[in-house]
Amino acid sequence: MIIAIKQGVPEEKIRLFAANLEKQGVQVHFSEGVSQTVLGLVGDTADIDADALSAHHLVEKVIRVQEPYKRANRKVRPDDTSVSIAGRDGAVHRIGGGFFGVIAGPCSVETQEQIVSIAQAVKKAGAGFLRGGAFKPRTSPYSFHGLGAKGLDLLLEAKKATGLPIVTELMDMQRLDLFNDVDVIQVGARNMQNFSMLKELGRCKKPILLKRGYAATFTELLMAAEYIMAGGNNDVILCERGIRTFETYTRNTLDISAIPALKRQSHLPVIVDPSHAAGLSWMVPALSKAAVAAGADGVIVEVHDNPEKALCDGEQSITPAAFAELMKTLEKYTELEGKRLA
Repeated sequence: MIIAIKQGVPEEKIRLFAANLEKQGVQVHFSEGVSQTVLGLVGDTADIDADALSAHHLVEKVIRVQEPYKRANRKVRPDDTSVSIAGRDGAVHRIGGGFFGVIAGPCSVETQEQIVSIAQAVKKAGAGFLRGGAFKPRTSPYSFHGLGAKGLDLLLEAKKATGLPIVTELMDMQRLDLFNDVDVIQVGARNMQNFSMLKELGRCKKPILLKRGYAATFTELLMAAEYIMAGGNNDVILCERGIRTFETYTRNTLDISAIPALKRQSHLPVIVDPSHAAGLSWMVPALSKAAVAAGADGVIVEVHDNPEKALCDGEQSITPAAFAELMKTLEKYTELEGKRLA
C-alpha cells in the first residue's frame, strides 16, 4: 500500500502519522521526493482500511500495490534512485538519477602490473569505477577461477594507485570479511536467486550490483532486489547482462527491452553489461550505444591490455585504446540523453 502525503505537511506530523500506522503491524518506508512525501506500507495490509486513510486530513491519495516487490517499486518512490560512491581521489561517483556510470576493467585480476596498468588507463579515459574478478564462477572446474584473496589485495593496490572505487563479485558469504574495503559488491547471474546471500547482503552497508540470471524474468530480478532492500540496504544497482535464448552466434542475447521495462517498474538504477551479453568484443561499442539510447544508467565493460592472452573471457574484452574511443562516443550519447558521465 502506498500513501501520498499532501504537500506542505510538516515532517513531525508525517512521522507521528507513520508511527501510528506501524502500530498496526506494518513497516513504513519513507520516500521524500522533490515535491511530495510518499509512505510505502510493507507487510500485511489486508486489515488496514484504505477508505479511512484516504479521508485522513494529511493524505492526498492511497494506492494498493499489486506487484510483489514493494521497496523496489516506482510507485513507492517515484523519483530515480542514485547510488553514490566516494573514491579515494575525493571524487564522488554516481549511478542513476541522471548520472551515467561507467565500470571498466578486466574479467579477472591476473598480476599487479596488469590490474594497475588497466586501472590507470580506464581512469584516464573517463571511467568512474574499476571492475575486476578475484573469485570467478566458471562453468568448468578446470578453468581459471581467479586469484582469490590475493586478487582482492591487487585490486586494492589499483584502487590506491588511481582512487577509483572497485567493483568485484562475491561468491561465498564466508568470505564477506575480505570485502571490507570493496566499494561495490557484485552478485553474479548464478547467485541472483541465492536468497540466503541476498538476505545477508541486505544487512551490508555497501552498494550491491545485482546481475540478472540467465533465464530470470523482470519480476524475479526485482524480487531478488527486494530481498536485499528488505534487509535495509537500498543501494541496489540492477544489471542486464544478457539472457539465454536459442541463438548461438552470441554468448547470450542482450535483452534491450529490459532497460525501459525495469525503469518503468522500479526506481533503481539499471546498467548493462555488453561484454557478457555478446561475448564478442567488436559488439561492445554498438551495444553500449544501444544501452544509452534505451535509457540505461551505466555500463560495465571488460577491458584487457592483451585480450589474446587473457586468462578469462579475452574474446569479449576490448583494449584500453578501444575503451578510450568508446568513452568519447558515450560522452556524446549521454549528453544527447540528458545524462552526465560520473
